[in-house]
Amino acid sequence: MSTFRFRLDPGVPPVNVEEWRQAARRKLPGLAWGYIDGGADDLVTKQACEAGFRRWRLRQRALTGVIAPDLTAKIGNTEISLPVALCPVGATGLAHWTGEPAAARAAESCGTRLMLSTAASYRAEEVADATQENHFFQLYPVGRRERIAALLDRVKAAGYAALFVTIDVQTVGNREDEKRWQFTLPWTVTPSRALHMARHWRWVYEALRHRRLASAHHADEAKLRAQEAEGTASTGKLTAALAEAEASQKYMARVLIQSDMTWEDLAWIRDHWQGPLYVKGILDADDAARAVDQIGCQGVVVSNHGGRQLDRSPASIEALPAIAERIGDRGEVFLDGGVRRGSDVITALALGAKAVFIGRPYLYGLAVNGEQGVRDVIELFRSEIARDLILMGCPASRALDRDWLIPAP
Repeated sequence: MSTFRFRLDPGVPPVNVEEWRQAARRKLPGLAWGYIDGGADDLVTKQACEAGFRRWRLRQRALTGVIAPDLTAKIGNTEISLPVALCPVGATGLAHWTGEPAAARAAESCGTRLMLSTAASYRAEEVADATQENHFFQLYPVGRRERIAALLDRVKAAGYAALFVTIDVQTVGNREDEKRWQFTLPWTVTPSRALHMARHWRWVYEALRHRRLASAHHADEAKLRAQEAEGTASTGKLTAALAEAEASQKYMARVLIQSDMTWEDLAWIRDHWQGPLYVKGILDADDAARAVDQIGCQGVVVSNHGGRQLDRSPASIEALPAIAERIGDRGEVFLDGGVRRGSDVITALALGAKAVFIGRPYLYGLAVNGEQGVRDVIELFRSEIARDLILMGCPASRALDRDWLIPAP
């Protein structure tokens, strides 16, 4: 569980992820903070994601002469300079108006990549135009197949190197912090929120000026639906349809729901997408095996959506060993959820992950200092991983396996 560290000198930059978190909390209004840092129900799974790493100790070997461990890793056909990449997060503009382009630029400047969300604040083409490298795309497979195909064609044309299909949003989790703030996208300022918002006037000013809070791809869908209705709807009805599509939380919930998705739908995506394909949101070894062996996916991301969906589902680090043991010899296994330290990354790699994805940590950096903040958080992970491997006497992150771990007493 995260704890607050008292800072003697506020001018000193954050020295760990928790201090980045505290700085971001001071920076953001409650409306944005509840979305970014909240979870489902009693937060059991959210807290377990972090606590699960502490059940392992790192083995320390003496006199190995390791001074510069190799941190390189690979995701699909993409080489990265450290085994950490950035998770897809919807509406990243809530943290900072520069959003996904800033995060993607920071990632590639550090030798890694961003996985862009379908619910991103910027379109796939905008992020591609703002960067030099090919990043990854995360798909919420909702709507009719022709719409999904059209989006995938756009993503492929923009140069995205791999597709990650999220399968754990059959319905939206019970995120009570969002309910307390009556969270909607686009957000609205009610009289009861006005005073609180006034304390975060800079965030409000940038949000109103740049208008990068809602999902750009969902906004495209809303406009398309409205255009389809234009021939038969009156101007008044069309205006009402647009208002609902752009401002209604019910519409956003309908967009995200994928409760009727089946393995056949995943197979159809596999046939349509020519490139590395992964399933994100796997917690069961049987499902991981089916995705790789029957569907032909290159691998899976062991994930519980950061504890934002089914509370009391397993922590990602708890589910990882069985999945890695089941498919690790024929599929790539990645993990997200609860990663807050370089030692967490090392633990995940030793239990079978090829790399990890971080979500909230880079959002904290983005909220505090935009693109540079994301870069600083990534480099923080790099320094922690390298330092710990030196102290362990391990020559490379790829050399990690279960022999480097000791169960905590």
